[in-house]
Amino acid sequence: MSKQKNPVEVLLNEKPFILLDGALATELERHGSNLADPLWSARVLVEEPEQIHRVHADYFRIGADCAITSSYQASLQGFEQRGIETGAAIELIKQTVYLAQRARQEVVGAGAKALIAGSVGPYGAYLADGSEYVGHYGVDDATLENFHRPRIEALIAAGADLLAFETIPSLQEAAVLLRILEEFPEQSAWLAFSLRDAEHISEGTTIADCVAAVGQYPQLAALGANCFPASITTDFVTGLKRLTDVPIIVYPNSGEQYDPVEKTWSGESVCTAFDEVASEWYAAGARLIGGCCRTTPEQIERIHAAIERT
Repeated sequence: MSKQKNPVEVLLNEKPFILLDGALATELERHGSNLADPLWSARVLVEEPEQIHRVHADYFRIGADCAITSSYQASLQGFEQRGIETGAAIELIKQTVYLAQRARQEVVGAGAKALIAGSVGPYGAYLADGSEYVGHYGVDDATLENFHRPRIEALIAAGADLLAFETIPSLQEAAVLLRILEEFPEQSAWLAFSLRDAEHISEGTTIADCVAAVGQYPQLAALGANCFPASITTDFVTGLKRLTDVPIIVYPNSGEQYDPVEKTWSGESVCTAFDEVASEWYAAGARLIGGCCRTTPEQIERIHAAIERT
């Protein structure tokens, strides 16, 4: 099959930056969904799918150029633990794409250039113990491949415009994901690591070593990070820009700290300052910009307005 055009490249040829959406799971909580479940937002997919559609639509209404599907924690293994057999689990993963597509159709309309990115969360998200922020799983490549491949296949089959490899804490897992992607040469993906600080991913590998190892994959649509403190975004983007010409993607958290054991948030949100700092991220070189945990449509709209003013 011939390779399709990279949808990120196509969109960036038409506009200066791509506005991503913000939090899905914590936005679902804000609307009353209970996420105290190992499946996290995938629980809502099973029991309250229209809530997911509602959140996607909210982001499209404020001008988001890309919706990230609710498949971050959706895996065959996780669904199996809830008594959902393989065939039904695959259909649920596909449903994450269909819900986002329907919201796009209803809000933006036919022929919309807004993208649907199929979320592929890390193996640690399935473990539901916070290890997506550590990365030391103690498993081999084959285990990771067998875990990730069915979800990737389902997202592609459902028509996701590209894949979002997100909150990836280790270079091993990033390399495995990109090798699987090579089996689908017509597809593109972005790769967003989770970070220890502005110069290291969660497991401790330097950003420079990560770029050297995986930054040249031809199917890589964007490279960056998500689910990290907004306070280090400018430093991270500045450093990454020195290392790569691949479009840089960032979607940080609100600034609050997550306790993966207690599953609670604490600390102060800096989202009210996103409109002050988002233009700095753009000036430093970020071209796909949004928010992760605890960010809202209103805050994403402020990011949009701030960058538009630059």
